[in-house]
Amino acid sequence: MLNPACKRLLGALVPTLAFLAPVTAQPADAGPTLEAVKARGTLVCAVNGSRPGFSVVDSKGEWTGLEVDVCRAIAAAVLGDSSKTQFVKTTTQTRLTVLQTGEVDVTVSNVTWTYGRDADLGLDFVTPTFYDGQGFLVPRKLGVKSVKDLDGASICVRPGSTSERIIADVQAKYRIKITLVVIEDQKELNTAFFGGRCDSFVQTTSGLSAIRAAVAPNPDDYVILPEIFGKDPMGPVVRQGDPQWRDIVQWIVFALFEAEERGVTSANVDQMRESKEAETQRLLGVGTGATGKGLGLDPQWAYRAIKQVGNYAEIYDRSLGDGSKLKLGRGINAQWTNGGLLYAPPF
Repeated sequence: MLNPACKRLLGALVPTLAFLAPVTAQPADAGPTLEAVKARGTLVCAVNGSRPGFSVVDSKGEWTGLEVDVCRAIAAAVLGDSSKTQFVKTTTQTRLTVLQTGEVDVTVSNVTWTYGRDADLGLDFVTPTFYDGQGFLVPRKLGVKSVKDLDGASICVRPGSTSERIIADVQAKYRIKITLVVIEDQKELNTAFFGGRCDSFVQTTSGLSAIRAAVAPNPDDYVILPEIFGKDPMGPVVRQGDPQWRDIVQWIVFALFEAEERGVTSANVDQMRESKEAETQRLLGVGTGATGKGLGLDPQWAYRAIKQVGNYAEIYDRSLGDGSKLKLGRGINAQWTNGGLLYAPPF
């Protein structure tokens, strides 16, 4: 029997010994969303569907855009095939509801990450895939140089959007009066603005650039005013209560960022698997440090996403950058090493 002094010593050592004991990663049991996706064999994503550069059906009937490719990367990682995706077109009123009700597995419909949406709706936002702000598009012929000049103007806006709040803030800040023309359908809204029903159109600057390039009869006839309002971090949204699925979606996005930072592309990913860099090996599922077990995925999950869809730079270029009609510069959507906000934690 231990005497009291020995008992006290042992009691002091047990927490320390437990802390020093090696921790072995255990494979994660399939959470409800991962289990459902695998059983169905298809990833269901909520998208906007009318936003060039982010999610739209092209002339060949194919879904294209940055958000579409993020969904495909998730499908490639989880199901092994980027084509195993189903896209559900939603509005600002339904894009989160269909996620809450379980009709979709993830929403990538240009939803701005806000406190209210994150804390009050039973949803989780993962790392943003695009950073933006709200701007005002006006016909050049109006001669408007600043938002301050919009006193008495009519402005087209979608209901339930961040843009509605921005307009209210602008009215209060500059003490001007604005008449809202609220239209839910994006195509109707585009028609109303370019048809002269509204003096201005408010949306994220990326959205305005996309619509101007794709819809305006002559894009040069329209200008985006210099003031940018608010912060619009946008990325995938998942349901609360399934931390494994949130981790899966988040680390797939991080893998796209990390691949760009390390120069891993869809074209050279097989060659890069021969790299001697430990971080690159972990990213691509090579060697003893291969990732995936803790997410409930096999070690090749990130390799498949990069191989089949590309890294973030490849996705951005064909959707929004020089390889697209929009020709949007990277700006704050550049890597952190280039002065942007994209940053992946270490693998």
